[in-house]
Amino acid sequence: MLDLFRPAVRLACRAYFGLRLHGVENIPRGGSLVITPNHQTYADPALVTIPIRRPVHYMAWHALFDIPVFSWFIRRLRAFPVVLDETDSRAVREAVRLLRAGQVLMMFPEAGRSRDGRLQPFKVGAFRLAASQGAGVLPVTIAGGSESWPPGHWLPRRGHITITYHPVLHADRALDPRRAGHDLADRVRAQIATALPPHRRS
Repeated sequence: MLDLFRPAVRLACRAYFGLRLHGVENIPRGGSLVITPNHQTYADPALVTIPIRRPVHYMAWHALFDIPVFSWFIRRLRAFPVVLDETDSRAVREAVRLLRAGQVLMMFPEAGRSRDGRLQPFKVGAFRLAASQGAGVLPVTIAGGSESWPPGHWLPRRGHITITYHPVLHADRALDPRRAGHDLADRVRAQIATALPPHRRS
């Protein structure tokens, strides 16, 4: 479905959001991959996916799956639920299954949208998962989203959104898995920050 509507969605986003995509050559064409964008708007999963020509699976907040019709829709788009405030073993098992099958998984390490557009602290789960499964991590920076679709607004407004796809990073195999996860999280967060305005980096 995304492949069918991709050109129209990209043109619409370019016209309405002034969407610009940088670094798309850094998107791997194969292999297990965890995509870790910062999180500014409800539209982030769709916007980040526009140039990715592989099926992407999304780990999404479990409460979204309680919404009639919307739940059916996001499941069709390969989303699966995760309980954010606790260790969700079922979601972890599904994520491991996907990565072992060489699939692409999108996770938002801030675990929620930024309220002010500033980069929030990262949770380490996505990076421990990548380290344990030997998956690459694609850092992605979304800039301008908080101005186009501020928290508390039901609908977006015209703006200028830039999405930057950075080179893939891997866990340091010389470290134990726990330390490797923290090290990877720090490196990914630092990379994402480079494409944000200085006042949004922390």
